Amino acid sequence: MIAEEQLRNLKDISYQEAGIYENTRFEKIHNVVFDDSNIASAIVAAEIAALIRKKQEENTPCVLGLATGSSPIKVYEELVRLHKEEGLSFENVVTFNLDEYYPMTKQNVQSYHYFMHEYLFNHVDIKPENVNIPQ
Repeated sequence: MIAEEQLRNLKDISYQEAGIYENTRFEKIHNVVFDDSNIASAIVAAEIAALIRKKQEENTPCVLGLATGSSPIKVYEELVRLHKEEGLSFENVVTFNLDEYYPMTKQNVQSYHYFMHEYLFNHVDIKPENVNIPQ
């Protein structure tokens, strides 16, 4: 996708205090707007990868809450690329998905379980016991 050096020059998505306009609104959620979904996905994946590596250095689990749907697909594709091409390990990662359709089997192509395995878990070295999806 995008080289790591390019990512650093594109946009800083770390938390920043609300600016003058945000202080006049009710919502105080930090957000960043991107012009391109590929760049946004690469930057988000790089942030996740940096957190995973930091937690590995600290020898602690990296706990992630993950989403399904079309929005995170490019992020997951970039994480898979980082795993395969740059050796990003998911051995210390513990994931939680918030929801699942009921009553739907894990094997159903419309289930969140199927989705997460199709786009991420089947392609990285995450431990099956570290994947938490409601059943």
